[in-house]
Amino acid sequence: MGLAIFKTYADLRAESARTYVGFLWWIAEPLLSLGVYYIVFELILDRGTENYVAFLFTGLVPWRWLSTTLVHGSGSILFADNLMQQVYLPKVLFPIVAFLTDTFKFLVVFAVLLVFVRISGFPLGWSYLALPLVLLVQGLLVIGVTLIAAGITPFIPDLRVVLENLVRVWLFLSGIFYDVGALSADAQWYFRLNPMTSVIEAYRHILLDGVWPSFAWLSIVTVLALALCALGALLIHRFDYTYPKLANR
Repeated sequence: MGLAIFKTYADLRAESARTYVGFLWWIAEPLLSLGVYYIVFELILDRGTENYVAFLFTGLVPWRWLSTTLVHGSGSILFADNLMQQVYLPKVLFPIVAFLTDTFKFLVVFAVLLVFVRISGFPLGWSYLALPLVLLVQGLLVIGVTLIAAGITPFIPDLRVVLENLVRVWLFLSGIFYDVGALSADAQWYFRLNPMTSVIEAYRHILLDGVWPSFAWLSIVTVLALALCALGALLIHRFDYTYPKLANR
């Protein structure tokens, strides 16, 4: 674990040093995305709701945690071929480092989100006590899908390109731009097959509505996330000694 933390720290320093504004870009990038989507859905398409900036921001920040970690982590073992040739390391280390790196950046932006919703006058209530639980559930989901993607990608390198496109589709099926609760019951059922829908709704219930999230849906997402984590860890462990050989193909 110490090695993973050190590697995460080194990656964060290297990434912040590659741009003039350093770590401020971690905040600027999601804000730019927020501005683009607000212009498209609120000003051009007129699809927004009341307090749409906060509604959109509360959906985009958790979503970026998933999307950036998944895309970044999917190639973590594939691109570690040189290191794998020199020294033995448990291959699960690489997606874990990707997860920790993007989680740190997420927490920085999430802190900005918390300040924003407070400044905007949204209620601060007892429901905030459920926020660590929602963060934990999403964290398990993020690491689960990342482990599976990282374990498969060395066998199918083109999967990274496929994932980038699937993530774009997934974005529009997660209720980020519209209120899933306002849809018909049948439509809601289909949308809730997507675990991120329940996660994003949980954040909005806590941060915007000041009410408790649906623990029933969070329980379902937790079971799914734990299953994905176990499957991903077993997959990488199964091919732990195979990945270095794939680099020689």
